[in-house]
Amino acid sequence: MRIVILNNSDDVAAYGAQLIIRQIQTKPDSVLGLATGSSPMKLYDKLVEAVAAGDVSLSQCVSFNLDEYVGLAPDHDQSYRSFMQKHLFERVDIRIENTHVPDGLALDPEDMCAQYEQAIRDHHGIDFQLLGIGANGHIGFNEPSSSLRSRTRIKTLTMQTVEDNARFFRADEFQPELAITMGIETIMESRQIMLLATGEHKAAAVKAMIEGPVSASCPASILQFHPKATIVLDTAAAGQLENTQFYQRVEQEAQKFEAK
Repeated sequence: MRIVILNNSDDVAAYGAQLIIRQIQTKPDSVLGLATGSSPMKLYDKLVEAVAAGDVSLSQCVSFNLDEYVGLAPDHDQSYRSFMQKHLFERVDIRIENTHVPDGLALDPEDMCAQYEQAIRDHHGIDFQLLGIGANGHIGFNEPSSSLRSRTRIKTLTMQTVEDNARFFRADEFQPELAITMGIETIMESRQIMLLATGEHKAAAVKAMIEGPVSASCPASILQFHPKATIVLDTAAAGQLENTQFYQRVEQEAQKFEAK
């Protein structure tokens, strides 16, 4: 687990964008696992800028999103398909037919989940997976107690997650309490993983992920087992870590090695 601690959310976004850009430059037809939420938004802005500047192209890339609410149409303002269209897909040169988001209105959700898994396999797996982390330690919508061997499926959201996301819905609007999410084992099969976390409200979850035991109580802690996981934090999200100075020294040495 590579732990990168930066000053603020802008620095986290810039660092994260550079890792994705480097991945695409190395492998133009990369299969990208993408996330929604506040953490990736600034990163997507940086990626849009890089495409506009001609530094990178997503024209050969394929993407698979982590999750989607059950019961929301793709064009609903709060659907994750709508989020991705607005914040990334419509702003870069990726082919829309190469972008995949679970179908929240699928008539047979279990079959749709199986097809989503098969589509990932058909594309030979995910090269680079982007993650955020919930305040309760979830990745995707794999809430605490999720099986660490899980695959794409329907999950009931915890009340904490529902309450955390309530700010995105009007008081009189239907807010889903079920979601379709990639499973933890699906995520762990990605060849490279990057998780972004910013803000003091993520600090407890970050500590449990990095310094706690690997446990379904904090699904993100499974990343301790991934051979190529990078955790990018601002100082607020890293605020409860006990070994911050050591992580910073390790990163400094890593950068010296890479510069050779």
